[in-house]
Amino acid sequence: MNWQNQWGLRLRMAGVMLLFIGLYIGFIGVLSLYFSSISAIALGVLAVSTAQLLYGYKVALKAMGGEVVTAAEYPELHRRVTRLSQQAGLPMPAVAVAPTDLPNAFAAGRSKNRAVVCVTTGLLESLDGDELDAVLAHELAHIQNRDMVIMTAASALSATAFYIVRWGWVFDDGSGGDGGEGATVMVAIIASLVVWVLSFFITRLLSRYREYTADRGAVSITGDPSALAAALRTISATTREMPEEDLREHAGMNALFFDDIDTTDRLTRWCKTHPAVENRIARLRDLERELSSA
Repeated sequence: MNWQNQWGLRLRMAGVMLLFIGLYIGFIGVLSLYFSSISAIALGVLAVSTAQLLYGYKVALKAMGGEVVTAAEYPELHRRVTRLSQQAGLPMPAVAVAPTDLPNAFAAGRSKNRAVVCVTTGLLESLDGDELDAVLAHELAHIQNRDMVIMTAASALSATAFYIVRWGWVFDDGSGGDGGEGATVMVAIIASLVVWVLSFFITRLLSRYREYTADRGAVSITGDPSALAAALRTISATTREMPEEDLREHAGMNALFFDDIDTTDRLTRWCKTHPAVENRIARLRDLERELSSA
């Protein structure tokens, strides 16, 4: 599909990435003042982030109770993912199904060749046809854009800052005084607190932009914005009717889901990993008009 590039979204994404790079550089500069000890925390978080990137999809599947399924077990689902992967120019990912009434889906994997698309049984019961294709295409767009790598790198900064705020005092020997070790540690902890707060909001802003980008990617695969909008409406309405305890059970997967299940009000929108459904649908309507006039 060809359409005019949405330069506003591209520029905002570039701005967020530059802000993150600047935050990384500044944070590393501050940590270098006390590198010998505080760096142990940073290296520990780096190791965890690397493990998350390598094995995170297995953890995500386990958290949802998902299992990789064969074409013999779910032939129609495999046919859809195969066809959409070919249209997207992607290698066929593993296909998994999670046994839960929550209608949702997610994609995970460190590369295009090592990825999985997981759907819930609730999604398969709620959607079919073009709407199901649209959701699957959205998840394939995340794989195409290497979003797991991007978001893992972004989250590593926030995690490092958090653990320094929490445990940095361990490296304070209480000497204080004339610019000694204690004062340096306090500078690192205060800087980490600032970085933690900033990176929390920037990571979520980046996540919301990635969802908009994946929506556009889904339309580039299917050519059908209205199907994706309809899927969003169906999933959102079904999720709102589910018991709170069922939603809380899977809230930890929010960042990966096709649509978040956060039931908090609009005052917390800056903390959300996904844009509001109505905003996503509005952009899809704009995209539909753009395609029809092309």
